[in-house]
Amino acid sequence: MGNHIPDFSHAGYAGGNVAIPKIASKIFVPVQNGDATAKIQAAIDYVAKLPLDKNGFRGAVQLGVGEYKVSGSLKIQHSGIILRGAGFGNDGTTILGKGFTRETLLQIHGENDVQLTDSTAIIDQYTPVGSLKITVNQASVFKVGDRIQITRPATAEWINALGTDHFGGGITSLGWKPGQREIYWDRMITEIEDGVITLDAPLTTALDHRFGGGYVQKINWPGEIQHVGVEGLRLMSTYDKNNLKDEDHRWMAITLANISNGWVRQVEFHHFAGSAVYALSSASKVTVEDCISLDPISEFAGQRRRTFFTNGQQILFQRCYSENGYHDFAVGFMAAGPNAFVQCQAIGSLDFSGAVDSWASGVLFDVVQIEDNALSFKNRGQDGQGAGWSAANSVFWQSTASLIENFQPPTAQNWAFGTWSQFQGNGYWDQSNEHIKPRSLYYAQLEERLGPEIGNRKILLPVLSEASSSPSVEVAAALTKEALQPTMQLIDFIRNAGTRTPISGGASPIKSIDDIDWERPEESKTVAPLLLKAGLLQRNNAIQVGQKTDVQWWSGNARRYATAKSKVHVTRFVPGEEGMGLTDNLDEVADFMQRNHILVLDHNYGLWYDRRRDDHERIRRIDGDVWPPFYELPFARTGQGTAYDGLSKYDLTKYNHFYWDRLGAFAKLADEHQLILIYQHYFQHNILEAGAHYTEFPWRTANNINEVGFPEPAPYAGDKRIFMAEQFYDVNNTTRRAIHRSYIRKSLDNFKNSTGVIHSISAEYTGPLHFVEFWIDVIKEWKAETGKNPLISLSTTKDVQDAILNDPIRSKEVQVIDIRYWHYQADGSVYAPLGGQNLAPRQHARLMKPKKTSPEQVYRAVSEYRTKFPDKAVVYHSSNYPEMAWAIFMAGGSMAGIPNIEAENFEQEAASMKPENINGLWVLKNAKGKIIYAENSVGLVDLVNDLKGKFTVTYIDPKTGATLAKETNHAKNLSLNPTILQRAVVLWISK
Repeated sequence: MGNHIPDFSHAGYAGGNVAIPKIASKIFVPVQNGDATAKIQAAIDYVAKLPLDKNGFRGAVQLGVGEYKVSGSLKIQHSGIILRGAGFGNDGTTILGKGFTRETLLQIHGENDVQLTDSTAIIDQYTPVGSLKITVNQASVFKVGDRIQITRPATAEWINALGTDHFGGGITSLGWKPGQREIYWDRMITEIEDGVITLDAPLTTALDHRFGGGYVQKINWPGEIQHVGVEGLRLMSTYDKNNLKDEDHRWMAITLANISNGWVRQVEFHHFAGSAVYALSSASKVTVEDCISLDPISEFAGQRRRTFFTNGQQILFQRCYSENGYHDFAVGFMAAGPNAFVQCQAIGSLDFSGAVDSWASGVLFDVVQIEDNALSFKNRGQDGQGAGWSAANSVFWQSTASLIENFQPPTAQNWAFGTWSQFQGNGYWDQSNEHIKPRSLYYAQLEERLGPEIGNRKILLPVLSEASSSPSVEVAAALTKEALQPTMQLIDFIRNAGTRTPISGGASPIKSIDDIDWERPEESKTVAPLLLKAGLLQRNNAIQVGQKTDVQWWSGNARRYATAKSKVHVTRFVPGEEGMGLTDNLDEVADFMQRNHILVLDHNYGLWYDRRRDDHERIRRIDGDVWPPFYELPFARTGQGTAYDGLSKYDLTKYNHFYWDRLGAFAKLADEHQLILIYQHYFQHNILEAGAHYTEFPWRTANNINEVGFPEPAPYAGDKRIFMAEQFYDVNNTTRRAIHRSYIRKSLDNFKNSTGVIHSISAEYTGPLHFVEFWIDVIKEWKAETGKNPLISLSTTKDVQDAILNDPIRSKEVQVIDIRYWHYQADGSVYAPLGGQNLAPRQHARLMKPKKTSPEQVYRAVSEYRTKFPDKAVVYHSSNYPEMAWAIFMAGGSMAGIPNIEAENFEQEAASMKPENINGLWVLKNAKGKIIYAENSVGLVDLVNDLKGKFTVTYIDPKTGATLAKETNHAKNLSLNPTILQRAVVLWISK
């Protein structure tokens, strides 16, 4: 069929075609005391404004000898920039990532604004592995030099042929689905003839018409960056030296995204939790060479210690050394290849190297040594979140490991040549336990393709002695003498890279950043505070209105096909990756909310950390190979013992910096963007209903070191359900009481400098009165100590809500009444389950079978509480929310989800009005005018007869907020538009 081993020499900078160039330095950043983040970033930004030369470079930022402390993230976001130190040895340059942040220390990221056009089908019946040619239906739309994307679809036929639709147990949720395992190759057209396109690099999986063939599209990628690099540095992270599994520090040293033609060389990494270098799927043609990673600090678990890791294509890792990694050298999800690891070594490996996710094709492990663990190409089945077949058309060459797993997937092949190991698998094996020639496949292919002039790029740790089984006496004597001296190790060879490949930027004088008037970071913005005024939540004297969004409670998948379905969750974490469904970019979240008229983010911590628990099993996990995205929880891990998710246990008296810092950062943005964060202190879902809700709960005795006294084994009712609410809310236990008190105070402390936060007791709270009383008492105590006055929302069942509001002491601590767990039904009767009955909201609903409400009954509920408690804001999130927005608004409620009103100053004017119900019409009025919600014209004339003077009538569409019409006239001549009033409308009558 024409399949052959791909040409891996296309991996690396410039597709392997040229050596990494030397780039002149343009700006120097001297070592300074204190935080150097802004100064280094200013130097990067300075170079970004220089013109590109004919080769696509602007110049290098040169750092000096010594240590630079960095508290934030350094970002290269434009083409042609190199960040260079004075070497990665002890007498070189160190960048130390400070603080508790998990921010990537150095991001080399372009913009994800790729545009695909001119799609045309590939018409070959079969395009073999390794091919450089494809025949397309409409070659005329392309020209030589075009950049194209070749897509191989994931069809049901292919998935069935692989047997990856199902991994056992009769459960198919983790099985591959059509449309979820596409392969995308990024290629350049080098020739077109008679409809046949020649590519600049080979395909690594066959295109078979039986499995959907493939198609081609032009790529236009204005935001991608090229010709960027990092060199001659030591990158380090601070960490808690009392906890060698600490994770409140830097995870990623360098990440590369939306980039092609780049490099990382002569860099040493210390103490990172995630990856030294991570090339995301949008990275291509990158070389990572002569790099060392030492002493990673993290849990021994999934998504950690993936030291040199790629999801991209044409990525070359050569002469890289790693200690104590989890997957030291790894290639991930649907990595299109070719990708190559050449002369790499791992010591103290905690898990295998190789392909760790689905169908990485065209991967080479060439002269790779994995001490203590495996090299693996196999069907991982359900592991790795349903990874299934991890590698295809990939090669182990002249490599050594404790175990080599080389299995052949259906429709493809994997090869192993000259490997030394314990062997497993039905892939192709040749010359096992033998030294073979050429020593390196990558360099042999590179020389065959480009010629002998690449000789100075063939750099391998030399083997200085022979391995003959029958040496002469003289040779034996010489070898015996040599054995007295330690053999040069790869780590030492790498540390000498600067002598082989000097990276100096030249001797000519360059500017210092201190000589340039660079722009300092902006000071904090002045923001209008969120205030409770006249029983309304207001900013800038405007009532706060807009939609509310909840966070995702559980579930998710960090793969590219799944993220579009995700919701916001600001404390979700995916190492090294940002975006919806991943680690949310908080600025983007705030901008998105503001653009889409979403006022409120209602946040509670996630149901569990690890996506494996999405299966709702209650068993302890076999290992710590956790799956992302991770829903981070409020408490810190200890590095001690083993919780039910396989990671270390929690300490309920210490807190997860990532969780709280992210919330604090979003609260600051909420003030700047005039948004609101509802912070739910607890999440009742963990202690009721499905037993799995409780299994990994930090408060469970088995999951923490605090001796909280809850029974173990967990008391699962019928070996399935959990009823822990009564015990959890019992504050008579002195240990748990102290932990609750400390946690509530932490929740208040975290937002003490933000105005746009509303504190609520718990998502889904149907708990007892006494716990609410305790919660409020702790808040009162904290307020007295700090002098702060946070907004406190009462969100409970009706009986508990009424009891607190009728309590003359505790009611003073409540500013917001949230009608959420009860409502008036359309017939006027109340649906109001009692608190403290150990039932969740939906369990109450199954028993009581509530009926829907109506706009009139929502208005009634809000109006009753506004009237009875005029100094408190009332919000409504119960039955039929948010379609009851106008009923809420017209009754004097706050945070109503009405649309963005086009007419200016509508919300400001409404803030000074009082609600009235006049003959069934909802009216807001003050001395200057009225706002009327009307389903039709009935009764409206009577509401305008009392007007005196000149007025403007604005007709507002209640669904869209658009202005339908506007007229100004004297009151006695004012007439209402009968055409518009044939539909529901909001009338704003103003002087």
